[in-house]
Amino acid sequence: MSGNEETTNNMKDIESFNSGHYERISGYKYFVPNPINDEWICKTPIINRLLEKAAIKLGELNSFSRLVPNIDLFIQLHVTKEAVISSRIEGTQTSMDEALLPVEEIRPEKRDDWQEVNNYIQAINQAISDLDRLPISSRLIKITHAILLNSVRGEHKMPGEYRTSQNWIGGNSLADAKYIPPQHQLVNDLMGDLESFLNNDQIDVPSLIRIAMAHYQFETIHPFLDGNGRMGRLLITLFLVKENILDKPLLYLSNYFNKDKSLYYDNLNNVRVENDMIQWIKYFLVGIEQTSALAVNTLSEILLFKDQVETHIRSNYGRRSSSAILLIQNLFKNPFITIDKAAHACGLTYKAANELVKKMCEDHYLMEITGQSRNRNFVFTQYLNLFNKDV
Repeated sequence: MSGNEETTNNMKDIESFNSGHYERISGYKYFVPNPINDEWICKTPIINRLLEKAAIKLGELNSFSRLVPNIDLFIQLHVTKEAVISSRIEGTQTSMDEALLPVEEIRPEKRDDWQEVNNYIQAINQAISDLDRLPISSRLIKITHAILLNSVRGEHKMPGEYRTSQNWIGGNSLADAKYIPPQHQLVNDLMGDLESFLNNDQIDVPSLIRIAMAHYQFETIHPFLDGNGRMGRLLITLFLVKENILDKPLLYLSNYFNKDKSLYYDNLNNVRVENDMIQWIKYFLVGIEQTSALAVNTLSEILLFKDQVETHIRSNYGRRSSSAILLIQNLFKNPFITIDKAAHACGLTYKAANELVKKMCEDHYLMEITGQSRNRNFVFTQYLNLFNKDV
């Protein structure tokens, strides 16, 4: 039997997964993945246990997020953290602190990296918004990809378009590449099959197994000349939101993948080489469970910190309490502020805003980071540190 072994006319065992085959042309061989739009079943008991544990933790995260007042205040730093880490996997060196600063505050030699991270932030936000009108599809993927590569190092590598030439992973050329994806003539059909698999409501494949397999398939197809890693990781979060598994984009696996990049790449490669989809799914589900638990912990710490700050302000800031709390809410969106921005956010004069910021510095909520007498920048240090712990 060719391709992936079937148990019935429509069902296929994940244990018998057949990833594809190699074909040789002009001195190199490229990989041709098999289509995956089928009803996959799993007979391995540990997968069912891991699936249950991951689903429980995801449910806890989603339920917790519904209890958090003004959850959107905190979303942006989750998005920024993901952008920093996912871009770091690809070699950028921007920190969380730098990503949140305006470009004019970034040293010229670091602005390319800063732009890549901020493109990622814009791409996430736009893609989440686009889910209201678009399915997860080639159209959505291409729109998002075009934002990722806008005015950065990959801007000449067909942003927003599937490749029309051969690419490779590792090495300096096709001759010494670690992996050569399918020829470009195959990309549209393979991505069409992937799109069908993600949206097929006629097959009963658990959502977390579906997106685990889809992420593997996307990275194997490598449909773009650049930005495939970032786009493939972003696809995970988009799917979880689209499937209503998460109400908000609060879960990102890039930090999990980045902690041991070799393990991440080895597990992907072993599907192609050994047909070991089971190990990839196990690794992926453990990542979902662990990352969900960490996200719940971070949200818990944020809520506790928010309550402590607001209680202290109400007890110690007198008539300035309402302005101080308004400023704090703005700082939860972006923990960097100037006097001008504080004045605008709170509807205060420059003098009043300056006095408020001075008071918050004395209370160690804000810290001046520029060392200048003019155009000073302040950071909400304790809040930023909650996100910086494992970056």
